[in-house]
Amino acid sequence: MDFITIPLVVGIVTLGIYKLFELFVRKKERLSIIEKIGEKFDASMIENKFSFPSKIFKNFSFGSLKAGCLLMGVGLGLLVGFVICISTIRGYNLGDSMNWGVRDTAGIVYGASVLIFGGFGLIAAFIVEMKYSKKDKDEA
Repeated sequence: MDFITIPLVVGIVTLGIYKLFELFVRKKERLSIIEKIGEKFDASMIENKFSFPSKIFKNFSFGSLKAGCLLMGVGLGLLVGFVICISTIRGYNLGDSMNWGVRDTAGIVYGASVLIFGGFGLIAAFIVEMKYSKKDKDEA
């Protein structure tokens, strides 16, 4: 391991110096941008900019809904795969004594159920998103 220590330390020191210089350069760039904006900026530009919009969910992102439905589908797929393995595969006892055929079959069951139910979760998220966007268009 001694052969990697010197290049690793040199690399870390070099990276630290580079990031330090980059920090100061970015600070100068930001200050110059603020000065340029300050010349063209007028206080009357922001009089009505801080009012809340009439619709809070106008630019609503469905990323958390998609992730939640996907993870729920994956969890349900794991549960269904476990139930299928316990109830149908002979010799499946989650111990070390399983042979390769039982493990191979269990892996296929788990993989297929996770993919199927994860897909169902994404389809459910898509349907909810479409219903919401349709309702939003009807109200507008």
